[in-house]
Amino acid sequence: MSVPRTQGPTPARTFTQRFSATGRGARLARLLAAHQLTEWGHPHGTEAHDTVILVVAELAANAVLHSRVPGRDFALSLSHDESRGVRIEVTDTHPALPTRKAPDSDESGGRGLVLVDALATAWGVRDRLGPGKTVWAECAIAPRT
Repeated sequence: MSVPRTQGPTPARTFTQRFSATGRGARLARLLAAHQLTEWGHPHGTEAHDTVILVVAELAANAVLHSRVPGRDFALSLSHDESRGVRIEVTDTHPALPTRKAPDSDESGGRGLVLVDALATAWGVRDRLGPGKTVWAECAIAPRT
């Protein structure tokens, strides 16, 4: 008698890389995240790809502009799970927590987290081992067809 095999859930796929806390590092983080999403089956121009890349760009820019510690890098981690979407984590060594400015604020800049809040299904900040914090966001993605 043969027992039918059932296929379990697809395991989460991950990507992690450290980058210099510079504009060039933030740009490279965005480009490598775009490449990884394409490898995971979400090519440029799809809603999933474009949403995740905008969130990566904002969190990486924040790590460079507001959380830069001289001589320290930032890290980007992506995890992809077909059933839960993509989780983005940007870790830096600066102790200050990010703040979200009101969309109608007269101050220039500082609206990146407003964009993250609009695009992500959830986002937040958690402590990390050592100095600093990890800012994370989760983006829903449609299953590949």
